[in-house]
This record gives sequence, C-alpha cells and structure tokens, in this order.
Amino acid sequence: MSASDEGIAAVAGYAPHPYVGGRTAALRALAAWRMRWPGAPRVIVLTGNPGSGRSRLVTGFLMLCDPGYRKQLPLDDLDPATVPPDLPAPAVPSPAGRTAAQLLWVIADHFGLHAERADDIFPELAAREEPVTIVVPDVDRAGPVRATQEPARLVRDVLKPLAATETVQLLADVPRELAAELAGALPSGQAQIIDLDAPEWADPKGLLLHAETALDPAAGAPELPFTTDPAVRRPLAEALARRADGNRLTAQLALQSLLLQPENVDPADESLLPATVGEALDLHARRLGVDPQTLRLLLAPLAFAEGEGLPAQLWGALANAVAGWDMSRDLADGMLLAAPFIQPVEADAEEATEAGADDEAAGDGADDGRMLLRLQHPGIAEEIRSGLPDVRDAQTKIAMALLEAVPQQNWAKADPYIRDHLAAHTLEAGLLPQLLTDPGLFAHADPVTLRAAIEAVPLEQLGAPARTYLRTAPLLTRSQAPADMRAAFLESAFVEDGLAPYAEALHTLGFDLPWRTLWSVPLAGVRAVTTGALPQEGGEGTAAETGADGAGAGGEGAAAASGAAAALRPVAAFVVPEGTPGSRTMPGADDDTSGGSGAALLLHDLLRPGYVDADPTQVQLPSEEAKAAAPFGFSRGADYLRVWSRAGREVVAALLSDAPLTGADLSPDGVLVVATTRGVTARQILAAAPAAAPTVPAQRTGAADSAASDGLEGDHS
Repeated sequence: MSASDEGIAAVAGYAPHPYVGGRTAALRALAAWRMRWPGAPRVIVLTGNPGSGRSRLVTGFLMLCDPGYRKQLPLDDLDPATVPPDLPAPAVPSPAGRTAAQLLWVIADHFGLHAERADDIFPELAAREEPVTIVVPDVDRAGPVRATQEPARLVRDVLKPLAATETVQLLADVPRELAAELAGALPSGQAQIIDLDAPEWADPKGLLLHAETALDPAAGAPELPFTTDPAVRRPLAEALARRADGNRLTAQLALQSLLLQPENVDPADESLLPATVGEALDLHARRLGVDPQTLRLLLAPLAFAEGEGLPAQLWGALANAVAGWDMSRDLADGMLLAAPFIQPVEADAEEATEAGADDEAAGDGADDGRMLLRLQHPGIAEEIRSGLPDVRDAQTKIAMALLEAVPQQNWAKADPYIRDHLAAHTLEAGLLPQLLTDPGLFAHADPVTLRAAIEAVPLEQLGAPARTYLRTAPLLTRSQAPADMRAAFLESAFVEDGLAPYAEALHTLGFDLPWRTLWSVPLAGVRAVTTGALPQEGGEGTAAETGADGAGAGGEGAAAASGAAAALRPVAAFVVPEGTPGSRTMPGADDDTSGGSGAALLLHDLLRPGYVDADPTQVQLPSEEAKAAAPFGFSRGADYLRVWSRAGREVVAALLSDAPLTGADLSPDGVLVVATTRGVTARQILAAAPAAAPTVPAQRTGAADSAASDGLEGDHS
C-alpha cells in the first residue's frame, strides 16, 4: 500500500472520507491493521512533522471504528479497503495532560484489570485470552507540564511495554523523534511506521481538495473575488497546496489568513503564499501592515501557555512582560491580526467550579464567563518559541508577571491558572527551587501539575519543604482532596519532617484545618497505641496547661477539672518490640491480648514532643464514662481514619495515610494518636461543630472499623 493507491481510488470513483478528505493509502493500512489482515503489523506507529495531519487522520479512522458513528458516515460510497469491519470500538486512552503513570492506570481501569502495581498491568494484559486493541493519539500532548518531556517517558514506560505485549494490537500517534525508538523495540514485521511526510504516504491531492473546498462559497467560504470565480479559485488552491508541500497546518493557516483578511491578496503571486508555519505568521502580519515581530510577541504568552490555555485577562500583562514594553495598543488593535492563530475555549467544569469556590471563600464573585485562549495548533507554539532569542528569559518574565498578578500575594485569591501553572513557567526559567518555599502555594496548587514540575528538578537542588511536598504528593493526588484537606495533610507532613514553622504557617493562611499536629516521632515497629494519663505530683504538665493554644479540647470543662484530675499528665503509650530504647517490659507481656511476647511499652507525652520515663503500670486509662462523654469518636480502616462528632455523627476529620495504620486512639480531649509503619503522630482535633469532609477512598479493606483504643487494652480493631 502506498500513495499510488490514491489514484486508484479516484479512478474507481470512491468518495473521500468526509472528515479526512483523502489519505486513502494510510486509511487502507489502518483498516488492514484493525481487521488483523494476514501480513498486517500488530503495531502501527503513526508519525510526521507538526501539522502533517496525524490527529485528523486518527480521528477520521476512529469514526470508522465506532459502531455508533459509522451509522452517520456514507460507508457505501467509501473505498471498501479503507472501512474496517464492524467491531467493538478500540480503547482510546488520551495522553493529553496526563503523566505516563496516569495513562497506564486509565488503560488498566478500562479493561477492568486487578493489578495493584503498575508493573503488574502488562503481565495481566499478556495473560488475556482475547487480544485487545488500543489507540493512543496525540502522544506529543502528554504531560501536565510541557517542559518535563512526558512524551518520551510515555513511549519508554507505557507504549514500548504495550507494544511488546503479544495480546495488544497498538496504534500510536507519536512525534518523529520517538517513532523509531518505539518501532525498533519490536522484532521485524511486528511494527510499521507510517510517516505522513514520506513520499509513499504523502497525499497532495487530498491537500488540494481541502484547499479548494475551503475556498468554495458552496462549502461556507465568504463570497470574494478569489472564491466565487472557479477560474481563480482552482489555481489558488493548487498554489496553496503546492507551497505548503503536504503540511496541512501551513495550508490551513494560509486559508484562514486569506479569508479573514482578503485585502492585499494577489492570487497570481505565489510568493505571497506561505511554505512554512513561520511564513504563514509573517506574511499575514505584513499583509496587515504590521511588523511580524509584533505578531510573534503578541502570541508568545500563548505559545508558553500550559494546560487548557491562558486566561484572556492575563494575556496583556504577559505580552507586555515578554516584549519589555507596553503592548496594550497592539493588543487592542490586533485581534484581527491574531485571529487566524488563536482559539478561544471555555475553562473545564472542574477548574471553573474550583475557581468559583475559591472566589466565594475570598469574598469575590465567581467568574462564570471564564474564557481561555490557546494557539490553534502546537506547531504554531513551537515556531514562536523557536524564534525567540532566549526562551529562559521569556519564561522568567512570564513567571514574574504571574507572581505580580497574585492579589496581596494571597494564593486563595490568585487566578487558578497562576496557582496551578506558575511552577511550570518557573521550571523552564530555572527558578522553580526558589519558588518552593511557600506552604500556601503547596496547598492551593493542583498537586498533579506541581508534582510533575518538582519531579523534573534534581533532588539535590530541592530544599527541605519541597522534599516534604514531594513525599506527600502521591497522597494529595490519590485523595483528590480540596485545598483545605491538602493543607491538613501537608501540615502533618511538615511536623513529621521537623519543619514546624511551615506547619504553623498553614494555620495562619485562612484554611479550615481539621487538626493541629502536636508532635511526630519516626519509630518503626509500633504495634498499637493508647492514650491515658500518669499521676504527677504538683499538677505540672496538666491537660489544662498544655492543651493546644493554652486550652484543652474540653474547654471550660477541662479548666474546671478536679484537683485529682489536674495532677494527671496526659501520655500516649506505644506497644513496641522489646529492646526498643526507652521502653519497659509490658505488663502481661505473655498475654496475647496485650501484644504478645517480645512486646514492650514506650511512653510519650500526649500534648508535646518528648518521651516520658515512667512505670507503664501507673498509666490510667480513660473511664467508660469519660469515653461516652467525649465529643468525638473515630473509625479506621487499613490506611484511612475518620473522626466524627458523637452528637451529630458528622465526619469532622478524614485522615488518609500513605503507610498502613498499625494503631490509633483518640483521647477524651480530642487528641488523635495514629501509628503507621513509619512512626507515630498526634493531632489535636480542632472542629468545634460538625462540618463537611471529603470522602476518603476505602480501596483497601482492613480491620473492621472500631472506636476502641489500642495499646494497654490490646488492639480490638
């Protein structure tokens, strides 16, 4: 199959694909792949230059593969060799904005795999009796942060293992620089590269048909001297296609420029038609009497935009920053200048909802009409970036302008684009490590994009707060928690890593935190924990004196405690392996209900950092009456825990752990002590009344939920 098949199809009188408008040779190859025709490769790697039409071809082919969409296509008029059989639609996981790991789990979820680790996904696919068909489009758009080179990671970590799995039939649209790497990993005959710019796959007639149709008033083009006269329209279309030399993007931009600004068009002068995307930009500017560099500077912020696009209200400030002078007049007069190259999009529902919630919390009205702008094709962005003298300097200016656009440096009031994508701009500017000292940004930023940016920085360049964030990021992305809960998880993580000032700062930034982390100790081997109290002469260290912010959770009730109660020192008891430094033999160590042989007890102050050297037999446990009168109860699973109000049974705090829980207890005064395989942490519950909390995924099944204490009484969960 080659480009010569285009002529055969035309002679046979077949209609072109209504969306693709050509590419018969490529469509035939893809149809043979889909039907597993004898001799057809199991893996097809589709590639080409930016703007070659890869995405359009894949979309048109998937129309033929979708049982529902096939009913809307004139299948009987198409070349039968381009129409695959009526089979179930293939899996089409989109890499756009996703990391390689995210895409892999999308595939696992689609096929209902039971793998718990990424490494188990490929063997499970290989073990399937029936082969699976997967189409991965737009690999060049992978990754939440453009500068992290996620497409290469996607090819290495996902596509190559998929291609090597014999039960997988794979079609992947990848950039040219990665195509040979993907296809070359397979034995001869199993993979085929379709390069849309290669002579055997070129489609000059299809490009001519596209240009001629776009110029035809019968197809929606405006009535102009060069569109209404067929004697002018046909030669102009031929010249457009010839100059573009097979590049669909170049031809499309030239057409949009001519139709939007028909003045100064000479159809007979082929030199006024572009041969590249760069020429399309420059020729359009000159036809409007503008310096081409002005157009490129206007579009530069969009060329660096991350995510779905740049908020329209930020465009002017960033254009001024990149240019180094005030471009407001150029921007006001330049919409016709920029129109052929930009595309307005509405912010996705999730971002709009979060932006509205943050605005409401800050006392501002939500911007329901939020509009984003982006360039029509990544190839335009690549051309503009390559034409700048210093990309790092441009990104530095953009990052500084974004920082200046944060009202009162309050991240809660910042535009969602700034919160979520500032890290990406500072990464390419080489300034990201300097940014990673703000706990407010850590909590407000989208954890997927921030994590991706931080992971691209060498670990030795990161400060302690950034390392804590990186350690906590999997928990933040897994929980999909809102900003308040992200702040709560980070607050505990900072205390765990000895960064108490950063934890304290989160309590000053307006977050509704469910707890204050009192202390944390890295201690492996803790089997259970219990809260209690030690008798203490003189009343030193009483609950009333050492509670969070000078008051215990019991408020006035704690302050009015009896003299006997005031002489008790709140402690936490850990069941640890015998021989742990500072521990004492556990009472009843031979009793299995108390932890079994080899167990010891280690005492720690409940309300402040520091171990307690005392006789464990002197620890007094809360009475049943005290437990019943406590404002909170809790329930736990294998790696999550919920604290709820006894009065209203409302969840007031939800804790998700990145390590298995080995013990937990909640004191009557509301101090939650949790042990994991890494250590023990105490949190003072701050909720004064029932409040909504995010649902914590309970994807792991552990011991039955229980509000009972562990430790001295044994683990009853």
